[in-house]
Amino acid sequence: MSRPYLPGILAMAVIVVASNILVQHLLGQWLTWGALTYPFAFLVTDLMNRLYGPGPARRVVLTGFLVGILCSLIGSQIQGEFGPLVTLRVAIGSGTAFLAAQLMDIAVFDRLRQGRWWRAPLMSTLIGSSLDTLIFFSIAFSATFNGLESGNIPAWAQDSLPLLGIGPQAPLWASLALADWMVKLGLALIALIPFRIIVTRLSAQPAKIH
Repeated sequence: MSRPYLPGILAMAVIVVASNILVQHLLGQWLTWGALTYPFAFLVTDLMNRLYGPGPARRVVLTGFLVGILCSLIGSQIQGEFGPLVTLRVAIGSGTAFLAAQLMDIAVFDRLRQGRWWRAPLMSTLIGSSLDTLIFFSIAFSATFNGLESGNIPAWAQDSLPLLGIGPQAPLWASLALADWMVKLGLALIALIPFRIIVTRLSAQPAKIH
């Protein structure tokens, strides 16, 4: 892989590793600190897509996917208070969500790249983030996928309580997913600022960036 892609590879690897560590630490009732770092993986993917095209962006995503698998393997060997830090369901959900969401992000971005400069990164991140949240929390915690790991069912995540503490009754994992999704949407807007700055500075022809 050529040298211009190296910063993207390193940035993606750092984000994935940091998010896997920070997800073990709670931030309030509904979130973990990893919710604040992981969404920036979409920023890295979009920057690579804008600067080098969808092919290099997919290579960076593949690197992040492989790093994520390694983190899951390590986490599965570390025992926490309630068992392994990373269960089989969490590992499958995490890997599937990351790969599907990032590839969707690349496809949407590529389709919209000729529009206004903000449209491709914003829409691709919103769609990719939504897909990521849906896939991960469904596989990792919903009752639908209890058969994946029948000996380690996350009953705590399936307990019913008011959505985000104020809404209708729903499984706890739905509140976790909704809170995570809202953070991703907020960070998608914030990420437009560094996206614009970095693309303008690194592009050889910034005038053609729309």
